[in-house]
Amino acid sequence: MIIGFIGLGNMASAMIGGMLGKGLVQPREVIGSARSEETIRKAQEKYGITTTRDNVETAKAADILFLAVKPAVFPEVIEEIKDIVRPETVVVSIAAGRDLTYLKEAFGRPGLKLVRCMPNTPALVMAGCTGVCPGQRVTSEELETVLGLLRSFGTASVVPERLMDAVVGISGSSPAYVFLLIEAMADAAVAGGMPRAMAYEFAAQAVMGSAKMVLDTGLHPGQLKDMVCSPGGTTIDAVKVLEEKGFRATVMDAVEACMEKSRKMAEK
Repeated sequence: MIIGFIGLGNMASAMIGGMLGKGLVQPREVIGSARSEETIRKAQEKYGITTTRDNVETAKAADILFLAVKPAVFPEVIEEIKDIVRPETVVVSIAAGRDLTYLKEAFGRPGLKLVRCMPNTPALVMAGCTGVCPGQRVTSEELETVLGLLRSFGTASVVPERLMDAVVGISGSSPAYVFLLIEAMADAAVAGGMPRAMAYEFAAQAVMGSAKMVLDTGLHPGQLKDMVCSPGGTTIDAVKVLEEKGFRATVMDAVEACMEKSRKMAEK
């Protein structure tokens, strides 16, 4: 089985690293293409995969073809390869705002096997979270193969396409929200006299540990919050300020804005 990548940026690099690291494929079974000679050189040196500047070469060779380019470049790339992709090839898009209907119309080939997915940047540290939506032509066996590849760098779950905008809002884009939170927490600690490097470490570890508690305990986040808020203690005063400033509503508004942008991108 040959895995192809059109686009060899950070996300594609993380995906390739996960697949090779888990031993799901060997370097000789991966081919990738990109415009930049520097990008190609880095991918080849780091992973030992086959590289090319020719997207057509990648599309011809791939049994599973990942489209790992920016949404704005999709029309150009698809026009280039739409008549080259073999009928049995599974084409996997990782672009926000490009739904299955768009992909079908852009390729103009009703029988093509298409999968839409949305990974996030923690894939770079093998902690990604990916929502996956298969097209009608994709078999259960093919879907399991794609899921296995995506799970090599984190978790991957099948979701109905109507929820993919929510996946973008709560997973695909959300690392940026969390990074803002970590930065703000660290800034406050620096203002309190803590060295910046130490502040980032404490803030990041607190966020990582809190997320792990949600996943590992299965308890409601509100229940875990209550466990930290001792009567008359420091935490409940901090929570009170966050509530007064509309913390939860602001986060909800941000996620909703992201979802709406994703929906609008699909309409173009």
